[in-house]
Order: sequence, then C-alpha cells, then structure tokens
Amino acid sequence: MKKLIIAAAVAALFAAGPTLAEDIKVGVTAGEHAQIMEKVKEIAAKKGLNIDIVEFSDYVVPNQALADGDLNANSFQHQPYLDNQIADRGFDIVSVGTTITTPMGVYSKKVKSLDELEDGATVAIPNDPTNGGRALLVLASKGLIKVDAAKGLKVGPADVTENPKNIQFAELDAAQLPRSLDDVDAAVINTNYAMEAGLNPRKDAIAIEGDKSPYANVIAVRSADKDAPWVKTLVESYHDDSIKAFINDEFKGALIPAF
Repeated sequence: MKKLIIAAAVAALFAAGPTLAEDIKVGVTAGEHAQIMEKVKEIAAKKGLNIDIVEFSDYVVPNQALADGDLNANSFQHQPYLDNQIADRGFDIVSVGTTITTPMGVYSKKVKSLDELEDGATVAIPNDPTNGGRALLVLASKGLIKVDAAKGLKVGPADVTENPKNIQFAELDAAQLPRSLDDVDAAVINTNYAMEAGLNPRKDAIAIEGDKSPYANVIAVRSADKDAPWVKTLVESYHDDSIKAFINDEFKGALIPAF
C-alpha cells in the first residue's frame, strides 16, 4: 500500500510538471535587444517560463504584432516611442519594466566633429516623430541648433528656432540611416541600427546623447496581461544581476542598464 502511495505521488508530480511551464513569444529587433533576450531566455527557463524570441527588422511591426496577439510581449522601444504609437494607433498596450538605455549618436564619414560641418550641410535623422525629435534634441544639446523648448520631446524640423549653419535635415527610415552615411554629411542614428552596421556609439560617434535620458527602453505587453504571473517572471528575469553584468561586459558602455 505504501509503495502504491509513493508511486501515485511521483506520478502526480510528473503529471503536474508541464503545467508549471508557460510558453510566450517575445518580439525584439535584431542586434542588442535580441542578444540580451537570449540571455533572459536562459534565466526565465529556470523559472518555468519558455521564451520564443521573434526578431523584427523595423520599429513598426512589433507593436502591431503584440496588439494582434501574435506576440505576448515585446522589447525594442523606448517609452516616448511607445507613448506616440499608442496615441497614433490606439494600441491597448502598456510598459511593465525598463530594460536598457541606448544613447543615440551622430556619425559621419566626412567630418570628425559637429564643428566641422559646413554651412548648408545635410544631416539625416529618423523619419518617425519620436526618434526624429530625439535626434534634434541631441543636436540641440551639442549647440548645433536650438529648438522650441515648449514642444518638450515632441519636436520636428519645423520647431528648430535657431540654425546658424543652415543645416538641412533629411528624414529617413531609421533602419536606413547607416547606409546614408555616404550620401549625407552626418546622420543621427539609433544605437541598435548603428551597432548592426558595425558602429560603436562610444568609439565611432562624433557626438553622443548624454547618459541622463528619458529614452529608457521598456518591455511592453497587452494591458489585459499586465498582471499575469508570466509578466512578473519575464521582468524579474530581465532584471537579474547576471543580465546587468552581461550588458556591461558585452557592450562596454555602449548600452546602459536601466534597472
């Protein structure tokens, strides 16, 4: 009888095992977000959360995929971009945790400093309002231009109030900016696309955004899922000390943990 009880208990344990695990899909952009999520996946697996990582090549699709239910979460965007996407497209998604800050850099194949830009020089910036505004704020912080302070983070080329070098702004898809360097005098590039093109913001940028930035990246989920147990596990896994150590060791200051 005792053996039967033990056997039943063991059988119940194995039967319950699979129910402890949960499978989710997390969308990321290629590059550092994907690399970090691979490490997060290892931590989460030990906690019973299995992550299927889905890579995207742009900023537009991951939020739509999340809203449509094709993803359970995504990790690729900063909070201002998410706020703008929600306002423009009505997504019912929310951020549940911060990840990294990726300082935006200015790159050039033609000059070694912003001071060397000639009158009428062309500077490429992202064509989406959030990252385009961020790029202009980087240029303003370096004294190249001045922008309307009343606009806050939501500035565009029309909000440039002082432009002593008559800089011409070429608004391009963020992913195409590294390829534009042969054709423009400089380009302000998001770190993920810069690194994908072999550029290191700490070594190759002629100017770089300050470390104190409102553009911390976030993990986003559908609002209905924000209190789900797997969300807590995902965020805890990302915020593990080993992930912070990996970011610091692997990217050597090019990325900054925001947790």
